[in-house]
Amino acid sequence: MSHNYATPLTPEKRLARVLARIPAPWGIHIERLPGVADTARWQARLDVPGQAAPAWTAPAPTMVDALEQAWRQARALLA
Repeated sequence: MSHNYATPLTPEKRLARVLARIPAPWGIHIERLPGVADTARWQARLDVPGQAAPAWTAPAPTMVDALEQAWRQARALLA
């Protein structure tokens, strides 16, 4: 009998998953906001070739969360 146990995604695995989805020609900008509470201190932006530069994401608690938000914003521009 086989078992399918889901392993939790570590921050490293989440980051690798997001980075693998972003095409190589796209620019990645990540910024840590100084003097901001830990609950919202990261912003990100993806530069998609041929598209106007999107706005920075809303502040997020982790770098990975901000990068995932930027990925969603960039996908919405292409849709």
